[in-house]
Amino acid sequence: MSAKTLDEVSVGTPVIIERVGGDHAFRRRLLELGLLPGTRIEVLRVAPLGDPLELLSRGTRLSIRRREASTITVQPLEGGS
Repeated sequence: MSAKTLDEVSVGTPVIIERVGGDHAFRRRLLELGLLPGTRIEVLRVAPLGDPLELLSRGTRLSIRRREASTITVQPLEGGS
């Protein structure tokens, strides 16, 4: 299966971060929050108007804008959940 961006992932589907893109300050902020390549992440919810996305990563919930999620490349988790 080909790589997707985080904004394309269905709610409840676990994925692995492959690459964090975007500008330097944004990339640094996400890396400081623990969103590193190789990290398992799941989209928990999407706000009613489609923005922001609530994520679960390493036992922590955080929200990011859909535009920001589009800069994060992910791969499906091998073997499902």
